[in-house]
Amino acid sequence: MLAVDPLRYGSDTLSTHALMRGAVLQLHRWGLLDAVRSAGAPPIGTTTFHYGDDAIEVRIKRRDGVDALYAPRRTVLDPILVDAAREAGAEVVHGRSVVDLLRDDDGRVRGAKISGADRVEVDVSADIVIGADGIRSRVARILEPPVDYATRHAACSIYGYFERVPLEGYHWFYEPRVSIGTIPTNDGETCVFALIPQSRFEERRHEGIENLFQEAVETVSPELAAVVGPALSDAAATNGGSGKLRAFAGAPGFLRRATGPGWALVGDAGYFRDPITAHGISDALREADLLSRAIAGAADSGLEGYQTERDARVKGLLDVTDRIAAFDWDLEEAKELHLELNRQMNAQVEVLRDLDAAPAED
Repeated sequence: MLAVDPLRYGSDTLSTHALMRGAVLQLHRWGLLDAVRSAGAPPIGTTTFHYGDDAIEVRIKRRDGVDALYAPRRTVLDPILVDAAREAGAEVVHGRSVVDLLRDDDGRVRGAKISGADRVEVDVSADIVIGADGIRSRVARILEPPVDYATRHAACSIYGYFERVPLEGYHWFYEPRVSIGTIPTNDGETCVFALIPQSRFEERRHEGIENLFQEAVETVSPELAAVVGPALSDAAATNGGSGKLRAFAGAPGFLRRATGPGWALVGDAGYFRDPITAHGISDALREADLLSRAIAGAADSGLEGYQTERDARVKGLLDVTDRIAAFDWDLEEAKELHLELNRQMNAQVEVLRDLDAAPAED
């Protein structure tokens, strides 16, 4: 088996890395949650939804070995996952990318051609090649699998890391046509993000992401703007450090065909939903587990079953995410959409619980 996932240490691009209950439960099931805690990710005991002046606090209840949420930086989480893969027997090679896929005379994928900075190409044989290389997956570009289902809306995400943010827990703020949030993470920093309709970003991107970000934060929370504003000025003056912003212009969600003879796609390579519902890593960890079970169970026939079950699992979450990313809701409608989102997220947690409750096979 060859899994392709080019990690980029030192960058959290396109990932605000807030783990929902499903992701934390999965790390607990894999025995990796203690490593996340030891790496300094603070426990998050509450999630607060702000709809205008109305604040609804949700406390994280202890269940299934999970008593808090976490938001480790990708520079923390990715090495933990890589080390666990090595301990499980995987050979991990960094600095190499897929150039092409290898196929037999029947067209079945049998491996990949990889290359690095030295431009030396190496053929790697594999019974299954798994593309786990993100929304712009090179493996998917080579395979050209059809998109079986697509959504219409997308939000632009702008975010950075700030010190001394006076908020505990996750906070999601909603106002018409704009949303912001705060995610406590490692080293005393908080990820502060702003989400606006993609169309608004395209119309005004010439103004710069700093102006769009500050406008969004000031619109929703003048108190938070007073904290991030000076850091933005310092980052602009020093061209880096705390307050430096990143942006993702957004892309509509999709379900790509996820399996075929000798290949599979997982994570954003196969299924992408807008970051506005902060569920990407939770989905990726769950689907990685389920895909590995399908491969171990019945080779290509198991992959076909994974495709059908994945689509059934995630379509509801994809649809409600699209409705939230449309930004055409008022605040009461936003509350209803988040209740539906909560139902969909709980359904994903139940999938993992069912795995633990299933009897062991002989």
